[in-house]
Amino acid sequence: MGVDIVTFGCRLNTHESEIMRKKAHEAGLTDAVVVNTCAVTAEAVRQARQTIRRIRRENPAARIVVTGCAAQTEPATFAAMPEVDRVVGNTEKFDVAAWKDTNALFARGAFGIDAEEKVVVNDIMAVRETALHLIDGLEGRARATVQIQNGCDHRCTFCIIPYGRGNSRSVPMGEIVEQVRRLVENGYREIVLTGVDITSYGQNLPGQPKLGALVKQILKHVPELARLRLSSIDSVEADADLLDALASESRLMPHLHLSLQAGDDMILKRMKRRHLRADAIRFCDQVRRLRPDVVFGADIIAGFPTETEAMFTRSLDIVDECALTHLHVFPFSPRPGTPAARMPQVARDVVKERARRLREKGEDALRRHLDSEIGRTRSVLLESDTIGRTIQFTPVRLDRRAAPPGSLVDVSISGHDGRQLIAA
Repeated sequence: MGVDIVTFGCRLNTHESEIMRKKAHEAGLTDAVVVNTCAVTAEAVRQARQTIRRIRRENPAARIVVTGCAAQTEPATFAAMPEVDRVVGNTEKFDVAAWKDTNALFARGAFGIDAEEKVVVNDIMAVRETALHLIDGLEGRARATVQIQNGCDHRCTFCIIPYGRGNSRSVPMGEIVEQVRRLVENGYREIVLTGVDITSYGQNLPGQPKLGALVKQILKHVPELARLRLSSIDSVEADADLLDALASESRLMPHLHLSLQAGDDMILKRMKRRHLRADAIRFCDQVRRLRPDVVFGADIIAGFPTETEAMFTRSLDIVDECALTHLHVFPFSPRPGTPAARMPQVARDVVKERARRLREKGEDALRRHLDSEIGRTRSVLLESDTIGRTIQFTPVRLDRRAAPPGSLVDVSISGHDGRQLIAA
């Protein structure tokens, strides 16, 4: 057994898991399972703990290493688990030396060491730079991700991620362009730019270049790149160059996932978000005028503290007003140490019921989008023999293999099953 990695959470975690796989291999680590955790909700932490216990039951002899955002924010929680042999912080997980130390510890047969000895987690807020970690791609993935930024300077009242990731810091533009070129040379047709808050890109770099400038430089200097995609963005930070690129660059995919979180102004203020309802609607209208084929996804939280039924209704309504297509719904989950955890809470049964209604609204919105695609011809990036994604990130099922995974193929859309398109 080499090193298995179990990944929770966001696309950035998936990217970082591949980096860790490389670092652990360089350190000579074997017979280990690395659990890359997420801290965005209490449920994510619970699922990680549950998975760790299952891994120990199924692999009694394996060494279990826990890392990621939850390990950074709650190292003592995981160190106290008898199933866990090592807890590695969000900075240390990229350090070959940390993995060599872990390997040396395991080589001594150091099971049953005390909780304090298990932990190698330092102050994430002291980190000022983000290095570009070169990888050749993602194992088993049709598209590759490039991490352009890490950390967050904002302090939304519900969010613990800045304490897991640190302050915002960006990778220099030239290094990113070279990494994209390297991945394209390795055969990847689609690249996703990822990070914690990618629309804050460049604020700590000389000259403070913005995300739009980076996008334009990638498309200019890597003309062989077929598709460039963005991960979640904060619409209030979208710059003029980014909007211009959306309007003029067909290789920049017409799919934006927005960090909206709510549709009511009072809730947005209590979340300490930097946009209001009208800002979100105005942004979607503006982008749709520039790029008529664009589709929007969004994160929305149901049952934020103090949310009344009328406030929640405005979150429901914004799905239609922004014409959202892909909805990620999060039932509010109080995170200890955040201001929102100290606010008056909505009853759990009400939170769950509102989340259900939001999901149903999202399903209706997706169904309308799927209906509108019937009869169209779409370019699809194949993720497997019979599953792919359109330029708008809509899943498509093919009835037979058309080309190897990672290929771009044109297909005619004949129908859908409510969740994905079906190609003729």
